Amino acid sequence: MTNSTEGRSPLIWLWLAIAAVVLDQVTKISAEALLTYAQPVPVLPVLNMTLLYNPGAAFSFLADQGGWQRWFFTGISVAVSVMLVVWIARLPRGTVWLPIALSLILGGAIGNLIDRVAYGHVVDFISVHWGNRYFPAFNIADSAITLGAMMMVVDVIREIKHERASA
Repeated sequence: MTNSTEGRSPLIWLWLAIAAVVLDQVTKISAEALLTYAQPVPVLPVLNMTLLYNPGAAFSFLADQGGWQRWFFTGISVAVSVMLVVWIARLPRGTVWLPIALSLILGGAIGNLIDRVAYGHVVDFISVHWGNRYFPAFNIADSAITLGAMMMVVDVIREIKHERASA
């Protein structure tokens, strides 16, 4: 059961992708201007701002390779971005929840794609930890992707519940 607003094209939600890209890039530029590389700045007991560069993918996957991964992940990001726009465009008019989720994922993918193409790495600066256990640093683009993915999971669960109730 997808939330809907009658008659609107799902493409209307692409503004969220643009907003995610802008917010992501502004915060990364600010982090680079205000933070010193790899020097944590405590914000809360469990949150630091720490400027880091990730030439790999999520959790620094393939970060220690010879540079080929830059173009590999660039290609994947472009392909996924195109696929997401096509998916959003093909959704039924009035669909709301899923195009919002996909637009957030798209914005995050494009935000990190810009970094990868322009700098050869992704700029990360948000560092969450509990005691001495640190979660890998991330950025606003990663947060948009995660939020969009969680919304997709919720959408699937709601769809399953709706189908069971209809059966």
